[in-house]
Amino acid sequence: MAKKLVGKMKLQIPAGKANPSPPVGPALGQRGINIMEFCKAFNAKTQEMEPGAPCPTVITYYQDKSFTMEIKTPPASYYLKKAAGLKPVGKRNRPKGAVTPGRETVATITSKQLREIAEAKMVDLSANDVEAAMKIVLGSAQSMGIEVKG
Repeated sequence: MAKKLVGKMKLQIPAGKANPSPPVGPALGQRGINIMEFCKAFNAKTQEMEPGAPCPTVITYYQDKSFTMEIKTPPASYYLKKAAGLKPVGKRNRPKGAVTPGRETVATITSKQLREIAEAKMVDLSANDVEAAMKIVLGSAQSMGIEVKG
């Protein structure tokens, strides 16, 4: 017999760092999902990834309190900031793009780095080939004030 679907939720959790504290714990707890079971499963699935990389996760939960999760690749902006070597700034100590993209360039990356990012993101993008994926990632780079050379 098929499980009865109750709903889906999306969270962005750092790889290997899921714990019951906010925002993960309360989001799962109010839906009746076993928080520790989720944290252990998530950390086990993301142990191969770079620690701390933000992982968009879609959690599907069912009436019998069970769940499934789909972990996607980190956002293109994460890869672009890393490739450009942007240093963390601000209250949250995160790297930032340009304040006025299009007028200001905060960093540059090579077309080889752009291709590597597009290949890493290929599974989550709606592109048929790497060139199309590169155009999508290029758009993200331009909107962050990152210039692509070469």
